[in-house]
Amino acid sequence: MRLARPCIFLFVLLFAAILVAQSRRSYGPGRVWWEAGRGIIFPVQEDYDDADGLVSIVSSDGAVNPSGHPFFEALGTNHRACITCHQPSNAMSLAASTLRERWLDTHGSDAVFAAVDGSNCPDLPQKAMSSHSLLLSRGLIRIFLPWPSNAAPDFKLEVVRDPTGCNNSPVYGLHSAHPMISVYRRPRMVANFKYAPHVSLMADGREPSLESQAVTAALVHEEASAHPTAQQLRQIVDFEMQVFAAQGADDRAGLLTEKDGPTVLGPDNLANGRAQRFSGEMAAPASFDIWNKPDAADFQLVFRTSVARGGELFASRCATCHAAGSTQPMDIGTTNRPYAPEAADLPLFRVTCNADGRVIYTQDPGRALVTGKCSDVGSIVMQQLRGLSARAPYFSNGSAATLQDVVDFYDHRYAIGYTVKQKQDLVNFLRTL
Repeated sequence: MRLARPCIFLFVLLFAAILVAQSRRSYGPGRVWWEAGRGIIFPVQEDYDDADGLVSIVSSDGAVNPSGHPFFEALGTNHRACITCHQPSNAMSLAASTLRERWLDTHGSDAVFAAVDGSNCPDLPQKAMSSHSLLLSRGLIRIFLPWPSNAAPDFKLEVVRDPTGCNNSPVYGLHSAHPMISVYRRPRMVANFKYAPHVSLMADGREPSLESQAVTAALVHEEASAHPTAQQLRQIVDFEMQVFAAQGADDRAGLLTEKDGPTVLGPDNLANGRAQRFSGEMAAPASFDIWNKPDAADFQLVFRTSVARGGELFASRCATCHAAGSTQPMDIGTTNRPYAPEAADLPLFRVTCNADGRVIYTQDPGRALVTGKCSDVGSIVMQQLRGLSARAPYFSNGSAATLQDVVDFYDHRYAIGYTVKQKQDLVNFLRTL
């Protein structure tokens, strides 16, 4: 009889742990998927499991009824809506891990895998996973652009490697009846636009406004037969301007939404404008003073102190390029050789500049596909860094699998010389954003 109570107590603990695990499994990548026409209210705030804790989504204007709302309803023929490629559990973007789970859950039938751009090329066998390998492994959507984009580009463009077959396709390729170039890019966040409405619209900066981007998304990605109406565009843009996404909790740092915590963290600080008081989207080392405790002994405080150091390092080394509202395209080497990691699964182009004969090998000519300027080859618009833990991999071509890979790339590319400790501090800072 003396053993009964301990056994019952252990059983209760085990049962509680199972319930907690099951409740947590109702959230997170691949387990909360918003399909077009899903008749569930978009809440004022919702938290989702991610790789490092919880990502939080805030609808600052209140709960949204998705019924009839053009952000949530399919506008075209392939059953997609805006929400399809901008999932709340992935910080209003997409994570490759989510896409792999979605493929298994639906046997590849979900609208996100639509042939038009959810596959490596529309003329491939669409039921084969290999035909969607770039979406499943790197989270990349096919972006197909007419070439030349203007009457007189100042460089020559050649296809060197075409693993997807799309750039040499007689129907979709460079030498087809309607010449196009296919590149493959990560979907960007649709959140946090209120204070920087032009940030992260497109990787090549080709869309001048959220309205323009919504029209293109409907006509191209959703394969709509007509432009969205003026009312539909207002609804889409109004929703995008009031939704916020950021890391809400970290497994080691704890809650990131504390009232007396760093004002650059958490979706509430973005929604109420406190995070925007600083010069840069997430800089201001002073905002981390409350966490900067060099003598910390507690595990959580030790981690928070590392985040504070990472924030200071970011403010002094990185914030210039990642300031709020930055739309400046830059070639940081993520797609151009010699700095771009070798990637046999991505196309490779040879660009020869007319003016001086300079040759550039690139996986994605970036902004140059829009402007026709050789000086823009490989230039990609900087994107915001919120909710990173919910939307791996990173960079426009998904070449960085982890935040450690991101920091290592910058360190090597610019010969910065970060110490091991500094690298870890930066990673810890980035995962709390």
